[in-house]
Amino acid sequence: MPELKDIATQIRRDIVRMVHAVQSGHPGGSLGCTEYFTALFFKVMKHQPVPFEMDGKGQDLFFLSNGHISPVYYSALARSGYFPTEELATFRKINSRLQGHPTTHEHLPGVRIASGSLGQGMSVALGAALSKKLNKDPQIVFSLHGDGELQEGQNWEAIMFAAHHKADNLIATVDYNGQQIDGPTDKVMSLGDLGAKFTAFGWKVLHMNGNDMDEVVATLESAKSQTGQGQPIVILMKTAMGKGVDFMEGSHEWHGIAPNDEQLAKALAQLPETIGDY
Repeated sequence: MPELKDIATQIRRDIVRMVHAVQSGHPGGSLGCTEYFTALFFKVMKHQPVPFEMDGKGQDLFFLSNGHISPVYYSALARSGYFPTEELATFRKINSRLQGHPTTHEHLPGVRIASGSLGQGMSVALGAALSKKLNKDPQIVFSLHGDGELQEGQNWEAIMFAAHHKADNLIATVDYNGQQIDGPTDKVMSLGDLGAKFTAFGWKVLHMNGNDMDEVVATLESAKSQTGQGQPIVILMKTAMGKGVDFMEGSHEWHGIAPNDEQLAKALAQLPETIGDY
C-alpha cells in the first residue's frame, strides 16, 4: 500500500480537480481534513468496502456530519475501494451519485446518511453506537463534525445523551479550524472552551494536530484503545482550512468557492501526483 502521506497528497489533488471541474464545491475544509480521512480509511478503521453493507455489522462505521466537505469523503471512499476512482469525475454533475452533499438516495457505497443539513451527525452517530451495543457488536463508530456546526443546539442534546447512556464506543472528532462560511468562528459566534464543555458534559477529551499524519494516526489509535471505559470520546482536531495549497490555507474565503484555471495549476504544482489521477 502507498504511504499514507502519498495517499493524502493524491486525495488533495482529487479535491481541487473535482471542485474546479464543475466550479462548485467546498475545497477549504476538505483539504484541511485530508490527513484525518486518510488515516481513518487506510489505517485505523476496520471496514469492508466490497460488498458494501448498509448495516455495517462487525465493522467500524463512519458518519460525516459536515457534509459539505464531500470532496475529501468521496475521494477517500473511492481510493479505499468503495467505488471506481473514475467516478470522481462525475462530482456534482446531473444524475451523478456524487452529489454536492452526500445522500443515500443514489446508493453510493460508503454513504450511510444524508448530511446536507448541519448539526445532525452527532445524533445519528450516537444512534448507531447504541445500536451496536444492543446488538453486542464490539466495533467502533467514528464521526466528524465542523466546529461551526456546534453552534447548533441539537449537538448539545446529543452530547449530553451520549454521556448519560455511556456510549463508550463512539469517537467523535471536531474539525477545529476556527473558520466557517461567514468568517472566523470567534466573530460569528464564539465556541468558548470546547474542551471544558465536553468534559463538563461527561466526555473524554483528546487533542491532536489534524495536519500531522503521524499524530493523527497515533491519536485515533489511542482513542480506540480507550473505548469501552464508560465515556464517549471526542477529539478536538486543530487543522488549517485549505491545508496543502498555500493561497487557500487558513482563509474562510475558500470554504465554498472553486479555483479558476490558473489557481488550479498553482495548486496542482504544490501537490505532485503520487498514486495516479482519476
